[in-house]
Amino acid sequence: MDTWQAIVLGVVEGITEYLPVSSTGHLLVTQHFMGIGGEVGSESKAAADAFAVCIQGGAILAVLGLYWPRVLQMIRGVLGMDAQGLKLAIAIIAGFMPAAIIGLLISHWLKAHLFGMWPVVTAWVIGGIGILVTAWWRRRNPPRGGGVDLEHLTWQLALIIGLLQCVAMCPGTSRSLMTICGGLLVGLSVSAAVEYSFLLGVLTLTAATFKEAAEKVTDFGPAYNTLFGGTKLMIHEYGVTPMLIGIVAAAVAAAIAVKCLVSYLQSHGLSIFGWYRIAAKPDRPPAREQTQIQKTDWEGRRVGQPGLRGSGPASRAIAAG
Repeated sequence: MDTWQAIVLGVVEGITEYLPVSSTGHLLVTQHFMGIGGEVGSESKAAADAFAVCIQGGAILAVLGLYWPRVLQMIRGVLGMDAQGLKLAIAIIAGFMPAAIIGLLISHWLKAHLFGMWPVVTAWVIGGIGILVTAWWRRRNPPRGGGVDLEHLTWQLALIIGLLQCVAMCPGTSRSLMTICGGLLVGLSVSAAVEYSFLLGVLTLTAATFKEAAEKVTDFGPAYNTLFGGTKLMIHEYGVTPMLIGIVAAAVAAAIAVKCLVSYLQSHGLSIFGWYRIAAKPDRPPAREQTQIQKTDWEGRRVGQPGLRGSGPASRAIAAG
């Protein structure tokens, strides 16, 4: 992998990770046009999928940096030094638990039945329609005072958002789409819904990234049939430098995207992302990606690829979120 390719993939990951557009799909299309990945089941495909997993770390670091005061507040809360921080930490955990539990129970079924290209494309369009419906409903039912602040988010409302996040396990849906729309539907203000989505994403993405990075690769020799087998294969194929460059590029791009998204949504709303998802739907998937995909996160990123035990693409599938 060349340096410019690592930068491009990192920028794509960073820009799309927290937007309600399904970042997996954008990464798959970008890899396809750059000739990265090869055929499903090949070593190069497994390495490309592992690379997509690792550079998510950059997006995680970006939110940790931008929202460090909130993170510190939650740490202080857990230590018994900040009551409001403890309340927020409980809300984040409540939002995370449904995905953690349901994901473990049905992830194999999802990979067996919903990780084809056309289910992903369908979710891409349905997600766009869902955004437009949410925006319409919000205009028809504006909350008092613009909505509930993050400080007043209860664990019960957070649990509802967490249950909606589980829908994003279907590839192509987008975790950010479900959590932002979920926040708006339970009455949060736009800024609170977006901030909660980012903070919940840090925990969800960290857990999903670690799980996928630690998986064994079973078809390419005993050297990779160990913990972190896919990561080892990626380093063998590309080296450490492209991974570090991708993480840095993702962190910078994600930081810029997050700042711009918050500002844009407060004055324009979500509708443009709904129209974008519908308009950007491909008429047919890239030929070599017609059967399966792979990456990671609760959005659908990782689809059953023969080489990786447990799952496949990068949780965002499509062109497949």
